[in-house]
Amino acid sequence: MGYEAMHIDTLIQKRFSPRSFKDQNISRQMLEQLFEAARRAPSSFNEQPWRFIYATRDDEEAYVKLLDCLNEKNRSWAQQAPVIMLSVAKTTFSKSDVQNRHAWHDTGMAMAFLLLKATELDLYVRQIAGFSPEKARELLHIPDDYEPLAMAALGYLGDEENPQKPRKPIETFAFQGQWPS
Repeated sequence: MGYEAMHIDTLIQKRFSPRSFKDQNISRQMLEQLFEAARRAPSSFNEQPWRFIYATRDDEEAYVKLLDCLNEKNRSWAQQAPVIMLSVAKTTFSKSDVQNRHAWHDTGMAMAFLLLKATELDLYVRQIAGFSPEKARELLHIPDDYEPLAMAALGYLGDEENPQKPRKPIETFAFQGQWPS
């Protein structure tokens, strides 16, 4: 096993989703590294349908708009994070305006690349399903052919311990040849 395989394994094993973040800003350079990693993700027809709307605590107006999209429970802990973001997928192909049914998958791939880069930089990301896509669309002026997918809180790990939740056994989700009977 070469360095790359060991390195990616380490990142995958280290990654988890905290609810506690340090009161420490993330540099513009680090954010650019995260988005560069996302930019490198594969996508159907190289469409790169992902978009990220983000705000740092330094930009209070934008930060509060993103926080306002979260449900109350998630807002209570996410407001500690120095960065809040929303992943958005372009639902049609740019060249043909035909529905891109792979946009959600591809945006998830970009987010996975971003997560691994964050882990490498000793940053942590918690993706958040508990938000209002309608409110996000309204507050953030998201066009109709884009779909708000998930929000995320990003920062340095706070005081929370690493509560790794158990993962399902491989045989419960990987089936050789066909769906099990």
